[in-house]
Amino acid sequence: MRQLILTILLMQAALFMDAAVYNVRDFGAKGDGVTLDSPAVNKAIETAVANGGGEVFFPAGTYLCGSIRLKSNINLNLSAGCVILAAPAEMKAYDESESFGGFPEYQDGGHTYFHNSLIWAEGEENVSITGHGMIDGKGLTKKDTEKAGNVQGGSIGTGDKAIALKLCRNVTIRDITIFRGGHFAIIVTGCERGTIDNVTIDTNRDGIDIDCCKYLSVSNCKVNTPSDDAIVLKSSYALKKPVMCENISVTNCHVTGYKLGTFLDGTYVPEKVGWVCGRFKLGTESNGGYRDITLSNCTFDYSSGLAFEEVDQGTMENISVSNITMNHVHHYPIYITTGCRNRGPKEVTKNSTAKDIQISNVMIQDCDSLCSIIVTGLPEEPIRNVWLNNIRIQYRGGGARELATKQYREQGTNYPEPKFAGQTPAYGLYARHVEGLHVNDVTFSVMRPDFRPAVVLDDVKGATIRALDAPVESGVERIMTVNSKDIRIE
Repeated sequence: MRQLILTILLMQAALFMDAAVYNVRDFGAKGDGVTLDSPAVNKAIETAVANGGGEVFFPAGTYLCGSIRLKSNINLNLSAGCVILAAPAEMKAYDESESFGGFPEYQDGGHTYFHNSLIWAEGEENVSITGHGMIDGKGLTKKDTEKAGNVQGGSIGTGDKAIALKLCRNVTIRDITIFRGGHFAIIVTGCERGTIDNVTIDTNRDGIDIDCCKYLSVSNCKVNTPSDDAIVLKSSYALKKPVMCENISVTNCHVTGYKLGTFLDGTYVPEKVGWVCGRFKLGTESNGGYRDITLSNCTFDYSSGLAFEEVDQGTMENISVSNITMNHVHHYPIYITTGCRNRGPKEVTKNSTAKDIQISNVMIQDCDSLCSIIVTGLPEEPIRNVWLNNIRIQYRGGGARELATKQYREQGTNYPEPKFAGQTPAYGLYARHVEGLHVNDVTFSVMRPDFRPAVVLDDVKGATIRALDAPVESGVERIMTVNSKDIRIE
């Protein structure tokens, strides 16, 4: 009798487990790459929701899909051999982008509209996308032309982003691969408590965008973005108010800028550099600001470097970077700036601010000599307390002597991209409008002669430079100071 009862209990448990897994093929999905399968997928999701949630399972196959609406307590499990293929625009398979409610738009359309995505969720909780399958955004657009009603260059029904999550809680994206992710491969906006782990992205615009979020971690990801940013934190006006992006950690990730598709096929072909390539960035949308952000144990290859940009009246503070290596760096290694673009309500008139930023243990080889490390604040609001510790940078060199007296462009209302400002007056470090700059154990080297100073300090107050190892050409100052005071050099 005891054995019979045990057998019955095991059978009931097995039935319960089976009931919690919803195979999309059981709901009509073909997985043949020709039939539009998103209606069947959404039916599986709705059935799972009606039963309290569960796993929506994609067995091996190619599932041609338009918008998939992810709901609370649902895990999309993309098995090995599964491909979710984004449908072309002519199939009109994507949801119309939502109305923004008549509120002024202070951010790009990609940060404003979400429902015109391949997989999207809004206001849901306990949502996850996992498994060793792939999302191929072949039918998605990478253009920044989103409008209410999903009008893309005159056509309705175009998909924009691979995964878009807004105002969700307890989010997990793990183990999947995304190829050709559209405007954003992953964008999470206003989300709390989430994990993006072991995700591989090889895409034609941004990789991972985290906007107005808190308590999120990104770990063990490989992000190849030859045409735009790799991992980006933002704090836009997408939620119709300034919301800080805070308590975000990024660790053990690899950022590259190889030609699209060559990261996945293993040929690793360097791409011709455009305006930006790869990189880790805070900004540009920065109405709410950033606080308590860490980046650690990451590598960058054929990529731009680190860009920390606060230009929309927010606050950037408590930023920590450590244990970073870069090779073949485009344009600049480290860029910290504030500006007054002030993309937001005109009645808000406060200054952008930045303080308490520490960057340590960085090794960089073959760095473009367009720009040195850049730390530039506003004349009326300097950046405060920046630490640069244990940094080694090999620059390509070649800077002309007359650049030392160049009037470097003030950030002001300009778009914060060093390429547009041109070469810096220093080849190693250029700082302007800064209070509290601490440089310790930093080594610069050049691959060919550079006739700029190693360091230029312009309107810097309270700087300490210790153990600087930096070559200069004959007759060139190693450290040039302009309108600066309380400078200690040891």
